[in-house]
Amino acid sequence: MARLPKFPKLPKLVTNANHSVSLAELGVRGSLRLTQTLIQVYPRATKWLIRRQRPPAREVRELFEALGATYIKFGQFIASSPSVFPTEYVEEFQLLLDQTEKIPFHKIQQIIEKDLGKPLDQVFSHFDAEPLASASIAQVHAAVLASGDDVVVKVQKPGVATEIMVDLHTVYLMTRLLELILPNLDKDAIAGIIEEMYQSMIDECDFIKEAQNLKEFRQFLRATGNTEVLAPKPYAEASSTKVLTMERLYGCSLADQEALAKHPGNPAQALFNALNTWFASLTACDFFHADLHSGNMLLLNDGRVGFIDFGMVGRVKKEAWEAMFNLFNAIGSENYRGIAESMLAVGITRDEVDIDRLTVDIRNLFMSMNQVQPDMMMENLSLQKTDAINDMMIQLGEIGKNYGIRFPRAFTMLLKQFLYFDRYIQILEPGASMFDNPNIDMLQ
Repeated sequence: MARLPKFPKLPKLVTNANHSVSLAELGVRGSLRLTQTLIQVYPRATKWLIRRQRPPAREVRELFEALGATYIKFGQFIASSPSVFPTEYVEEFQLLLDQTEKIPFHKIQQIIEKDLGKPLDQVFSHFDAEPLASASIAQVHAAVLASGDDVVVKVQKPGVATEIMVDLHTVYLMTRLLELILPNLDKDAIAGIIEEMYQSMIDECDFIKEAQNLKEFRQFLRATGNTEVLAPKPYAEASSTKVLTMERLYGCSLADQEALAKHPGNPAQALFNALNTWFASLTACDFFHADLHSGNMLLLNDGRVGFIDFGMVGRVKKEAWEAMFNLFNAIGSENYRGIAESMLAVGITRDEVDIDRLTVDIRNLFMSMNQVQPDMMMENLSLQKTDAINDMMIQLGEIGKNYGIRFPRAFTMLLKQFLYFDRYIQILEPGASMFDNPNIDMLQ
């Protein structure tokens, strides 16, 4: 049996000076959480390890649901990483993108009053007890500020930060499960996934940082004269580390076909405006929205598009984005030399690479996939038809590893967004291609 991968050194969980996780809290909650985790994991993991075969996707998904926030987020990472995980896991874990268990209102009120240091009725003239949404880390409620402004209030669920810290420092069993799911995945890749997930979740637990992301993105929209896309205004006086109060946007999901059919505006044009805004942010903003799925991109009643939930963002240099774009373009046009050159430009390597040999290996890969039309691969990217592109990206990654090439975190984030965006395009304009569309400018 392969040795366990070396676990990366994780940062301490300190969101700010007033909201660090105390040793006492870690001791009490940590011990309880570890016991709960072992009760859930031990019988299932023992069965899978004895079988020494890949556990059924449904069973793993059910385990993640039972374990709570950290593992639900890990499941969402799997659901949005079709170039990394097997298709059956990606499809099964799509179920974790929906609503999660609600927190009772009295607990939500306690968190708000403790974090803001004021009674609820001093901050809000009205607060809906029934949540609009309940995700793994936070719950969202509609409210009205004392000033009369309509807002939504994002409240971090109790104990989530400590739960994340304990869960990800007891990742031993998770790495074992990953070895069963992906037997050919090397130890550095597993450690990288764990480290990426940890950092993403830590960032999502800091609502002060998210509020700052909102301010910066709104400034980017003003600086570029963009009036077609909107990000909600954060209210600092009603926000803190665990509470984020934002302007309420009214609209429908761009994946809600029934609502789109009734919309008086032009949903397709609104989508193109949103995509152009996102692509512009790659080079004109300090970050890009890294989780712009259907629930986080709304077609507003006035025809504009609202970007919401800026807890997960990515950063990429202009030169790196251009190299990634060239890679996607080269794949779509079956330009083997171009793919090789772009892989070197996008990836990270310490070794000198024989680009001629790399080109030959890439050509052989495409030739071996004779059941797929290579020039249609990138045009057929969608969440429903990802088998070919998944297989191709995984195998390209394997070829790259043979040459010491590793793709950065931003590459996975960008690929995930392309999958999301192409799904919306297929809904609004079936058969259209994101990579060959006059309405979309990817290199603004």
